[in-house]
Amino acid sequence: MKKLALIVSFLSIALAGFSQVNQPYTHHTERSRDKSDTSTLQAFFRNGEFYGHARYYFMATDNEANLKDFYANAFGMGIGYETGKFKGFQIGISGFFIYNLLSTDFTQTDASTGIGSRYEIGQFDMTNPSNKKDMDRLEDLYLKYSYKESFIKFGKQHIRSPFINPQDGRMRPTLIEGALLEFNELKNLKLEAGYIFGISPRSTVHYYGIGESMSIFPPGVGIDGTKSKYPGNIHSNAIFLGSATVQLPFKAKIQVLNQHIDQVLNSSFAQLNGHIGLNPSKQIFYGAQYIEQHAVGNGGNADPNLSYVKKGNMARSFGFRLGLEKLKNWQLFANYNRITKDGRYLMPREWGRDPFFTFMARERNEGYGDVHAMNLVANKLMPKQGLKIEVAYGHYYLPDIQQVALNKYAMPSYFQGNLDIRYTFSGFLQGLESQFLYVYKGNLGNTYQNDRNVINKVNMSLYNLVLNYTF
Repeated sequence: MKKLALIVSFLSIALAGFSQVNQPYTHHTERSRDKSDTSTLQAFFRNGEFYGHARYYFMATDNEANLKDFYANAFGMGIGYETGKFKGFQIGISGFFIYNLLSTDFTQTDASTGIGSRYEIGQFDMTNPSNKKDMDRLEDLYLKYSYKESFIKFGKQHIRSPFINPQDGRMRPTLIEGALLEFNELKNLKLEAGYIFGISPRSTVHYYGIGESMSIFPPGVGIDGTKSKYPGNIHSNAIFLGSATVQLPFKAKIQVLNQHIDQVLNSSFAQLNGHIGLNPSKQIFYGAQYIEQHAVGNGGNADPNLSYVKKGNMARSFGFRLGLEKLKNWQLFANYNRITKDGRYLMPREWGRDPFFTFMARERNEGYGDVHAMNLVANKLMPKQGLKIEVAYGHYYLPDIQQVALNKYAMPSYFQGNLDIRYTFSGFLQGLESQFLYVYKGNLGNTYQNDRNVINKVNMSLYNLVLNYTF
C-alpha cells in the first residue's frame, strides 16, 4: 500500500501541475468534463473511473468434539482507478488492505495432532500467521491497449482461466503479473493468450516468481509417502497460455486450452457446453470435459526428490454434466468426474480452484488419481426478492489414504453438502451483497483411527458469512 500511496500522490501532483498553472483553485465537481475528448493528458485521467470494495468475512470450523475448532473475523477495504482511453491506451491501479478483527491465534495448533487452521488462516497472510495488521497488497498495476473488441493488458492484474483463477473464497483473490491478450475480431471465435511471470496467490500479500509461488500452501506427500520436498526448489520462470473458444451453430460452444508451466508441467483442457430448448420455459443443458497432463523435463528439479511432478508422469480427467434450467427460475443438474489411475492430477492450489464440473466450495480433488466424483446441484433465483439459493450434495471416492502414490494430501473419501444463500440489497443499500455458506463434510473412507486424517477434512462443519459492498 505504501507503493500505491506514492503512485497516487505522484499522479495527483502531476495532474495539479498540468491543470492548475496560472488558474484559481476550482473544486473538481465544478469542472466541466467532456468525456468525448481523449486528445489530452488531462482528459485521459479525468475520464477515468474510481471504484471501491469493502469486505467483511466471518469463518468458523467446527471439528469433532476432541479436536480444536477455529474461527476468523476479517475486514478489508480497497480502492482502484482506471483511466479513460487515449488512442486505445489505459492505465489501471488498485490496492487492498485487511485487518484481523478477532480470530483464533493462528500460531496455536491442535494439541493432539499438531495441526492448525486450514481455512481461517487463508483470510490473512499464510506466510506470516502472527501478522494481524500489516496486510496490504498492490493488486492491479497495468497498461491496457484496446482495439475494437480486443485488448492486451500488461502488468499486475486479475485473471480467470480453468487452471488460474480468483478462487475468491477468502478475503482476496489470486492475481498474476504478465501479459494477457484477448482477440475478438472473428465471428463466433475468441482467442486468448498469456505470458505469466509472477503470481500473488490468495491468502498472501506479495507477488512471487512462478516456481516460488508453487511452494506456499501445504505440499502434501510425495509418491513415496514422505513429506514433499519441492517447496523452495522448483525451477520455473514462466507460464504460457493459449485458448480458443468457438461458438457452434447448435447452441453450444467449445473451449480448448493449453497451459505450459516452464520446466514443470503441461496441461491440455477441452470443454463443451450447450443447451437444447424443450419449450420457451424449459431447456436441457449439458457439458463434457477432458484434461490431460504431462510432466515437462524433470518436473521442476533435476533431483527427483525435489521435483513437483515425477519425470514422465501423466494424468487424465474427464467429466460430464446434464441439467434442466429455466423451470420457474430453477436450475437442476447432475455432474460426474473421473480422474484415472494413470497418475495424480496436479495443479498448484495457490493458483486456483479445480475446473471440474463436480467442484464444491471448500474442498478440492487436486493431488489425487483414481477418483470417482459425483454431485447434484439445485439453485433457485428470485430476482424480485434479491435472493439466490443453492443446495449441493456430492460423493467423492478417493484412493485409500495409504495409497500415497495417488493420494497427495492423505484425504479419505468423503461426502459433502453445501447450502449457499445470497442476498442483494437495493435502494439506499444498493451495492451491498451478503452470502451465507454452510458446508458439511462426512467421512466415507478409512482414517485408520488417526485424527490427523480427520481434522479440517471430514466430520466437520464450516460456517461462512460474507458481506461485500462495492462502489
